[in-house]
Amino acid sequence: MKRINIIVIFLLFGTAIGGCKKSFLNRPSNSQISAATFYTTPAELRLATASLYGGAPWGQWHYNALLQLGDILSGTGYVGYNNDMGQLFSRTITANNGILNEGWTGLYIVIGQCNNVINAIQQTASASIPQATRNAAIAEAKFIRAVAYYHLAVYWNDVPIIEDNSKLIQKPLLYRNTTADVFKFITIDLTYAAHNLPLKDDKGRVTTWSAQGMLAKVYLTMSGWGSKNEGVRNQALLDSAKKYAGNVCKNSGLALLGQDDPSHLGYYNLFRSQYNDNPEALFAFQWSPLNTSWETGNMYLTFSPSNSINPQKNGAWFGLTPTWDLYKMYSADDSIRRKATIMLNGDYYPELNAAGGGFKSTGQSLKKHIIGNEVDNNSPTMTYTSSCEHDAVLRLADVYLVYAEAILGNNATTSDADALTYFNKVRTRAGLTTMLSLDGATILKERRVELAFEGQYWIDLVRLSFYSPIAAVKLLNNQDATHSRETFSYDPTTRIATRDTTTTPTILPATINAFKLQVPASEMTADPKLALPPVPYY
Repeated sequence: MKRINIIVIFLLFGTAIGGCKKSFLNRPSNSQISAATFYTTPAELRLATASLYGGAPWGQWHYNALLQLGDILSGTGYVGYNNDMGQLFSRTITANNGILNEGWTGLYIVIGQCNNVINAIQQTASASIPQATRNAAIAEAKFIRAVAYYHLAVYWNDVPIIEDNSKLIQKPLLYRNTTADVFKFITIDLTYAAHNLPLKDDKGRVTTWSAQGMLAKVYLTMSGWGSKNEGVRNQALLDSAKKYAGNVCKNSGLALLGQDDPSHLGYYNLFRSQYNDNPEALFAFQWSPLNTSWETGNMYLTFSPSNSINPQKNGAWFGLTPTWDLYKMYSADDSIRRKATIMLNGDYYPELNAAGGGFKSTGQSLKKHIIGNEVDNNSPTMTYTSSCEHDAVLRLADVYLVYAEAILGNNATTSDADALTYFNKVRTRAGLTTMLSLDGATILKERRVELAFEGQYWIDLVRLSFYSPIAAVKLLNNQDATHSRETFSYDPTTRIATRDTTTTPTILPATINAFKLQVPASEMTADPKLALPPVPYY
């Protein structure tokens, strides 16, 4: 029997969509949606696009690859006993690595579902639905498709571009397309979304500000692609990043959560379910608190340090811990972001298992995304495989920092008023002093601390590698030279942290090749064309 690669299987047949909560995420499964009979009213279009925000389309990528590739690969997190994660940590990644396979296929699941929705609306939606309504629904799907393709482009560079799943029936074998064309495809989708999404929408839905913020991030990444000179980016693309990020910063009317709160708890509250879909969340996954099937809900509570703080007191399976390298990034006065992101020995969290007196950490572990049990979150149906945290893919703080970096551009430093204003908004929200000038290292460090365990740091390193490969390789190898990718202990009495010196795992020296992942072996076997040089799409 002729083999068909896994991309084709997922794109042709899709997956069942799990529900999320009430409101716009009360949606039917894809198997219940027939394009010929379903897309007859604006409400039905809204249900169709709602299926793209969480559940099965995103479940595989979210649980098996987002933090693993974004944070373990970058030396921010550590899991010691899992072979696939160990390969990421030590840079001994093989094409058979399960995380690579789950990440690749997981993103194509999302793309396949977006394609289904876009094409069905274009081909079968009732003419009685206003064109602007149809365009807005297509824009939602194109925005989400662009986010999936952005991650593919950053991690794998040259990947197949697929817009119409049905064409795969006749031509199931795919060439990779050039990275430049993948980025172009992404910007076309996002530009459409920016023009057709509303200024405001229901809580949790993306808007034009979501699309413009993502466009800024993509243009900033593109500005370094293909650079011929160390440290030099394309100025026109930097200007585009500056334009879109600046528009979000100045004209959206949005603000960081708790920006003016004197207690400086806005950052801490970002990762509590009571603040789901706050205005800072430009795009957040929408997860169901129901006991959903495997990988159709938010399963980050399996990274919890203790069953005692989990729903049903179960599921704390994986010891995802911070590295010494991440810990060193926190200054002494950056306590709010540190405690909201990682637990240290002796830290007390009154909101975790609140009815039982809270939780006192006995070691170092992940805190971000660990939101407590069903009682803590007033969510009786929540389980350890269906956390009700709507974790953000794109936050306003991210766009603020993109804006500052775009303004810095090819300069060594900047004291530009706009760059400082929005960069310092991120810092002052966390209770930190303001900066008077910025350079690339300062912005990169701020991004790492602000966005730790949100799957961002490796993306930032790849962006750096595009235009400054010498600096990017040196940064990774400096981690190794100081054994910073390892874990550490913390004495709450003396407040002294000590790097682990008992375990020194083999870490291969980084080269520029470290910044591009291999296509999974199963895909290469099923589709030999993936091994051939990439071809243009346009």
